[in-house]
Amino acid sequence: MKKSAGILLFRRVNEVVEFFLTHPGGPFFTKKDLGVWSIPKGELDENEEPLKAARREFEEEVGTKIDGKFIELSPIVQKGGKQVLCWAVEGDIDAKTVTSNTFEMEWPPKSGKKQHFVEVDRGDWFDYETAVKKIRDRQIALLDELVSILG
Repeated sequence: MKKSAGILLFRRVNEVVEFFLTHPGGPFFTKKDLGVWSIPKGELDENEEPLKAARREFEEEVGTKIDGKFIELSPIVQKGGKQVLCWAVEGDIDAKTVTSNTFEMEWPPKSGKKQHFVEVDRGDWFDYETAVKKIRDRQIALLDELVSILG
């Protein structure tokens, strides 16, 4: 089973917990909003320690190093069968400063032309009610678990 590791960054604003989510870059998600946002995450390198991978992926996709007291959440399995290991951490970043790494793919399809796209085209902060509409449905369990832990 393939594994990914990610970070669920959260902050408290006037007693309300907000979650930092990212919107996928590339041509397939340009006009999509609900159900496509995600925690910043990515595949583990061979023999890579999962929390180290999660922190590396956060930095690659968001452009910011993240540190703090990491809370390990229960793993989830995405629709494609990939297991996602996740840690929550309290912190605050400016969503407008997101700078992501890029990937290359053939675009348009069957054109033979390669184009570069950002892995993440933007990030934003959402309260729980909004986050559960925006995030990929299998990742809602991560939000629920963190809300439960925080009381």
